[in-house]
Amino acid sequence: MSRHSRNARAGLELPKAKLDRESLGEALQLFRYLRPYRGRFIAALVSLFTASLLSLAFPYLAGHIVDAAVSPQPSGLLANVNRITLLLLGVLALQAGCQFFHSLSFATVGQRSLVDLRRETYARLISLPMTFFAQRRVGELASRLSADLIQIEDTLVGILPQFLRQSTLLLGGIALIAATSLELTGLMLVSLPVLTAVTVTFGRRTRKLAREAQDRLADTATVVEETLQGIMNVKAFTNERYELGRYHDGLKLFLATTLRSARLRAAFIAFIVFSLFGSIVLVLWSGARLLQAGEITFGELTRFILCNTFVAGAMGQFAELYSQIQKTVGATQRVRELLRETGEIDLAPTVPSPMPRLKGDVRFEQVRFTYPSRAEVEVLHGINLIAQPGQKIALVGPSGAGKSTLISLLLRLYDPTTGCVRIDGRDARQYPLTALREQMALVPQEVLLFGGSIAENIAYGRPGASLADIEVAARQANAHDFIKKFPEGYETLVGDRGIKLSGGQRQRVAIARALLRNPAILILDEATSSLDSESERLIQAALEILMRGRTTFIIAHRLATVRHADQILVIAAGQVAEAGTHAELSALEGGIYRRLANLQFREEAWTVAGTGNEPPQP
Repeated sequence: MSRHSRNARAGLELPKAKLDRESLGEALQLFRYLRPYRGRFIAALVSLFTASLLSLAFPYLAGHIVDAAVSPQPSGLLANVNRITLLLLGVLALQAGCQFFHSLSFATVGQRSLVDLRRETYARLISLPMTFFAQRRVGELASRLSADLIQIEDTLVGILPQFLRQSTLLLGGIALIAATSLELTGLMLVSLPVLTAVTVTFGRRTRKLAREAQDRLADTATVVEETLQGIMNVKAFTNERYELGRYHDGLKLFLATTLRSARLRAAFIAFIVFSLFGSIVLVLWSGARLLQAGEITFGELTRFILCNTFVAGAMGQFAELYSQIQKTVGATQRVRELLRETGEIDLAPTVPSPMPRLKGDVRFEQVRFTYPSRAEVEVLHGINLIAQPGQKIALVGPSGAGKSTLISLLLRLYDPTTGCVRIDGRDARQYPLTALREQMALVPQEVLLFGGSIAENIAYGRPGASLADIEVAARQANAHDFIKKFPEGYETLVGDRGIKLSGGQRQRVAIARALLRNPAILILDEATSSLDSESERLIQAALEILMRGRTTFIIAHRLATVRHADQILVIAAGQVAEAGTHAELSALEGGIYRRLANLQFREEAWTVAGTGNEPPQP
């Protein structure tokens, strides 16, 4: 397992980005998603600054309470303890109201903006061409939709307001301290940066050890996962002690790293406690000397101590806030990189213009193709192919010969490097991509069903289809009988990837899906492989209905399924090696098809005979 995947599984911190003009410019692009809600966002900012300034009124009024208690004045708003206390309570109530408004507003604006960003990111992701997915890992792309967007969400909802609040408290607190005593302000400004620097250093070291500990824990999780997935092999080879030893070794490394981290944290906490109370003692000592000299009052000393607490708290927060902003900038860069990719289709909410139904005339003209990820290897070498409307075209040949690549070009998952694919006389690239694919359907060898109901999976061929249409398609696919045997019928949940259905049942659901789509061009990719005889019979009957009146391309390794094809193309080494009907190719002396057919039909004959012996080698 790679380090990247271990980190993702262990939930480790996202990588950070260097803060420079370019990266900050990327991050500022996030504010584009705030524009529809800018009125409430601005109101939230005003409320946040108001609440922060009202927070600074607390030490100011608290100092006046002390002065009023020590030396009460006969008149004035701030001369009476009761009046000052009532004023302070009013300020706190107003601050609480502002706090509620800006917290709710930032959460509302942030969540709405993130929904827009998530929708745009997902829309761009699923609209990207196959060339993009061939060069990316699914885990990496999923991370951008989960971890990266969650980091951005946390920043918009929490980190940004917190950063603005702490900045206001820091600057406002320093201003109040300076107005009280320049000497004490200088003392505070000299000591706090030192404490902040030490805190940052400890924090970095602690985070590094935490990441290392999580790596070690991820290693032990890998051992557990591999052991349980291969539990039959573990028991068959009596390797329980060996696996326990691997797990124990991993736990020892995890424990050692965790204890090192615990020692560092303990030292850090001791340092913080000593430094915090030491700075308070230093401030009290300096303030007491100024108080004895008559340079400040009791109230001013109280105000200074409270303001000093505000400033120290703000400076202590900045290290973590800065780290979070770095992560957000990095996450934004990765999401923006995805959004800059060019999609192959436009998913804007517009009504596409309908395209007349295709006749199904397909022609490959001198098609050559090279996968972008393997530019040095040409997969197809000058392929020529003609499929007339309604014909059944079988593609046979060894694995890796280029059969699936031909189908990918037909579906326009890729475009030819040279040459062209013509459909009804026009270059396939001249058709709107979505409209073209809407007239095609694929029944794959490994059917992927989504985790909804059977009805939803059949309706995937034509979203919005009625239950009556779904049932008609299921009957034609010989799927209705087994569906009705389930207690929930068409509402039966198929489970993850269709795990609750057998292979034959999944195949018939896929055929029903294709029937519901009513395509002009049909693609069958080993649709009857790896099935028992009864399932194959039912599926073959359903396929006969499905292929009627449609141009059909059949990829097959079992030649018995393509005997009645109108044309059989033998693909070998990226070229059409042979072409003709079953009878023509079987009569071709020394031909590839004849050799494969003799071998397969002989094996099938021996299997049916049930001799239990191996067939003779050709």
